[in-house]
Amino acid sequence: MIEYFTIAIVLIVISLLVSMFRILREYERGVIFLLGRFQKVKGPGLIIVIPFIQQMVRTDLRTIVLDVPSQDVISRDNVSVKVNAVLYFRVMDPQNAVINVENFYAATSQLAQTTLRSVLGKHELDDMLASRDQLNEDIQEILDAQTDAWGIKVANVEIKHVDLDESMIRVIARQAEAERTRRAKIIHAEGEQQASERLLEAARTLSKRSEALQLRYLQTLTDIANDKTNTIVFPVDLLRDLKKTVAGMETPEPDDGGEEPAHSSSEFPDTSAVLGGEESGKA
Repeated sequence: MIEYFTIAIVLIVISLLVSMFRILREYERGVIFLLGRFQKVKGPGLIIVIPFIQQMVRTDLRTIVLDVPSQDVISRDNVSVKVNAVLYFRVMDPQNAVINVENFYAATSQLAQTTLRSVLGKHELDDMLASRDQLNEDIQEILDAQTDAWGIKVANVEIKHVDLDESMIRVIARQAEAERTRRAKIIHAEGEQQASERLLEAARTLSKRSEALQLRYLQTLTDIANDKTNTIVFPVDLLRDLKKTVAGMETPEPDDGGEEPAHSSSEFPDTSAVLGGEESGKA
C-alpha cells in the first residue's frame, strides 16, 4: 500500500515539474499572473510557470482578419443598403489586451459593426459607391482610437460590398444615363460655340478683301459642280466685281519706252460682254 502511495506521489511531482515548462512560439506571448496579480509578460521560447502560484494567458500577436457581418445602413439621403467589411488588426500590448477587456476579439467585432453603421449613415449613397477609400480611412481612424486602450492596433478597414435593392439599381442606371446625355449635350454645345467663333473670324478675314470673298465663292461653285445639280445661282454683285477685276487685268500699262505691250487687248476675248450676258441671263 505504501509503495502505491509513493508511486502516486512521484507521478504527481513529475507531472507538476513537466507542467512548469511552457514553450511559446515567436508570435506568442504569455501574460503571467502571480496569485491573481499581474506579474510580467514572458516569451517567446521556453518559460517556467509555477503551478498553483502562477497562471499564464497565451496571447497571439499575429494580424487577425475579422469579417464584419452585413449591416443594414440608412444613408444620409434615406437609402437603405447592406454593407459588409473586413477588418485587419493585431495585439500590440498583451497586458492591456488581457486585463482591460474580457474578450478583445468579440469586443473589436462589435465595435467595428457599430462604427460601420455610424460612419456610413453620415454619408450619401454616392459617397459609399465612389469614395470608399476615404470612408475606409475614417472607419480605421475611429476604431484605432477606441481600441488603443485595449492594446490593439487596427491596421486597415476595407468595405467589401454595398448591396442595393433592384429598384434602387434601376434608379441609379437612369441617373447615369441622364448624366451621360447631359455631358453629350454640353460637348455638342461647346463644339458649336467653337465652330461659330472660327466662322466669325473667317468672315472678318474675308470681309477685308473683296477678292478673297470672290475666290471663296468660286471655290464653293467648284465643290458643288461635282454634285448632280442643274441650277447654279450667280450673285449680280459678284459678277460685277469679277468683271471689273478682269477688265483691269486686260488694260495694258505703257512701259517707260512708250512701246506697245507684247500682248494687245485684241488677243483676249471680250470677257466683259460674256460676263454681262451671263449676268443678264442669270439675274
